[in-house]
Amino acid sequence: MTDLDQTSLTPPQCEVIKSMEPFVAEHLGSLLKPVAESWQPTDFLPDLAAENWQDQLTEFRQRAKELPDELLVVLVGDMITEEALPSYQTWLNRLQGVQDPTGASDSPWARWGRGWTAEENRHGDLLNRYLYLTGRVDMRSIETTIHHLINNGFDPQTGSDPYLGFVYTSFQERATKISHRNVGELAKRAGENRLQRICSMIAADEARHERAYKLFMAQVFALDPNGAVLAFARMMRTKVVMPAQLMGESHDQSLFEKFSRVAQKAGVYTAADYAGIIGALVEEWSIAGLKGLLDEAAEAQEYLCTLSQRYQRLAERLKRVGHGGPEQFGWIYNRVA
Repeated sequence: MTDLDQTSLTPPQCEVIKSMEPFVAEHLGSLLKPVAESWQPTDFLPDLAAENWQDQLTEFRQRAKELPDELLVVLVGDMITEEALPSYQTWLNRLQGVQDPTGASDSPWARWGRGWTAEENRHGDLLNRYLYLTGRVDMRSIETTIHHLINNGFDPQTGSDPYLGFVYTSFQERATKISHRNVGELAKRAGENRLQRICSMIAADEARHERAYKLFMAQVFALDPNGAVLAFARMMRTKVVMPAQLMGESHDQSLFEKFSRVAQKAGVYTAADYAGIIGALVEEWSIAGLKGLLDEAAEAQEYLCTLSQRYQRLAERLKRVGHGGPEQFGWIYNRVA
């Protein structure tokens, strides 16, 4: 059992999270969209109830024929990541002080958690249906991977500490925004403007969620700068694991690593992006400008201020080494990408 398994907040930290409830309530209206104003998956897909549904579907599939296998693999990987939402919602509800104690609580933290989950739920639904309608991928293979991923679980190494949780989500929402945006750019190059629009809409949601978690963590920094900077440094030392890291199956435990290599090769999500996110968060939370920190927190501050450059150098070395050869995926009927 690791130290993170035992993570619990000190009374002052608990008070910080509790004191943030009015702050969260004040911002819910700008961080979550009303359901009536939100897009839904069917807005972007052929209308199978329409009289000309066959024509719509034929046109849809014709456009999807132009998508290269490399793009399909990263799109499938992103969709699988989104479809493991039950694991992420369960994790979020374990963070101390942020829980939804009844499942329908009216507390600001509970309303945020349910609202975030509802918005995120549309992402997997839309990408899943899109891929199914293309006829280009092996949906049973993909569904099996989703089953494995949810069954295998999700452990971002935050324990039940909301400080660590907000650092993780600030980082990860930005990472998923980057990934979806770049998949959209690849789709646009392939002439699939519908998919480009889909990915852009999902990326916009991720950007808004990123803004939320960065805002929550900024408030933690304002109320408890020592605890906040220590949590930021601890999460970076632990390293931010991707949500779908445990997607491996009994016959292919390296599935996530293969997907990651294709994503890196395609420029969808790279080591340079990881470094850039660290730098963006250091700037967002004005880490270099924090004053009056205690000794351990001051050491964490120094560590964080040089971390992005260290990862950038690593990214440059990885770029020179290359990404290896083509990878075979059951998701695309054992073709290579």
